[in-house]
Amino acid sequence: MSSALRIARARAKEARRSNRGFADPAATRYPSGMSELAMPIEVLRFQSGDVEITADVAGPADGAPVILLHGGGQTRGAWGGALAEGARRGFRMISADLRGHGESGWSPGADYGMAAHAGDIRAIAAALPRAPFLVGASLGGMASLCYAALQHPLAGLVMVDIAPTVNTAGTDRILAFMHSAPEGFASVEEAADAVAAYLPHRKRPKDTSGLLRNLRLRDGRYFWHWDPRMFREDRPARDVEGLRDAARRLTTPTLLVRGRLSDVLSQEGVDDFLQLVPHAEYADIAGADHMVAGDRNDAFNAAVFAFLERHR
Repeated sequence: MSSALRIARARAKEARRSNRGFADPAATRYPSGMSELAMPIEVLRFQSGDVEITADVAGPADGAPVILLHGGGQTRGAWGGALAEGARRGFRMISADLRGHGESGWSPGADYGMAAHAGDIRAIAAALPRAPFLVGASLGGMASLCYAALQHPLAGLVMVDIAPTVNTAGTDRILAFMHSAPEGFASVEEAADAVAAYLPHRKRPKDTSGLLRNLRLRDGRYFWHWDPRMFREDRPARDVEGLRDAARRLTTPTLLVRGRLSDVLSQEGVDDFLQLVPHAEYADIAGADHMVAGDRNDAFNAAVFAFLERHR
């Protein structure tokens, strides 16, 4: 066994010990198609104020860093295909659980505003040897936009199916799903049925064990792996004009990716963003809904990594 692999496994063991009550997933994994010796995934933790952020890290240490930030209600596992592809292409890939999601900490004061998310990105970026690319989907994209607008050093920004102007019917549908099971589920199969009803365009998998990564078992029932306080009804309203102002201030290379079937980002939202950010590039992914990377991973990777490689 190589010394690098010993170090990765030692770190993984320590990460499992410090999981602080969360379900104990394998802390070192390997992207599909890559041998164990070739590409281990390390679990690292970053302190951001009173919240600890957990991330999977893969790829060469001297590669251009790319921080992947998932959407609301997801976990870093949503980026599995992109993580592996980026590592294969020589990027240093960092896929983080947003605060209140997955294995990252829950904010003691329920602070889930954009400034807090931007602070978490800063905590990760501060540990890197050079300015990163940010790839953010939905909530992760809004956080990335707010971080970029603060003029922190960035190599580039990719926003996935999100812009300042969105279709509220689509976002309301997402929030309705996230509020739909306050008492949890009796089984993983029951949770899978809920996901299948929410995403009818996707074929329901026969093996639902992968869904365990998005669930926590508590008192005999399964709950989604996020802090429900972040989606409470009295949360602050979405600051559309603030987001539009943030977009106007962008100077970094920028790519906007839209799922052509999305009910969240409409063509009007795309056009508004491209007017606000005239230098931005645009990719429209056929056959993809709001969760673009999950619906059409190959097409998503092709568009995103072509952009990243042009600008690294």
